[in-house]
Amino acid sequence: MASRTERHHEQRISRLYVVKGRVQGVGYRYFAQTAAAQAGVTGWVRNRDDGAVESYATGTPAQLAEYSGRLRMGPRFGEVRSLEEIEAPLLQSDGFSIKH
Repeated sequence: MASRTERHHEQRISRLYVVKGRVQGVGYRYFAQTAAAQAGVTGWVRNRDDGAVESYATGTPAQLAEYSGRLRMGPRFGEVRSLEEIEAPLLQSDGFSIKH
């Protein structure tokens, strides 16, 4: 039987990330899709009308920590000035998509 600590680390949670800076027109959504695959999270990413990029992701706390760290780095030609992480309701999703 798994300990309480082990079960906690396996629990899936969801977060909404809002990324601001030079994040549109630099391949940021494709970068986020690759970062999600590397971290093992599911969800989506999209451009917002205000110039930010928004991403909804579901995974374990460790997977989301890895994903947010990658989001903070951003793609080669991007510049992340801020990354806001917001608790979000848990939604089950398969894969990771780019919304247009």
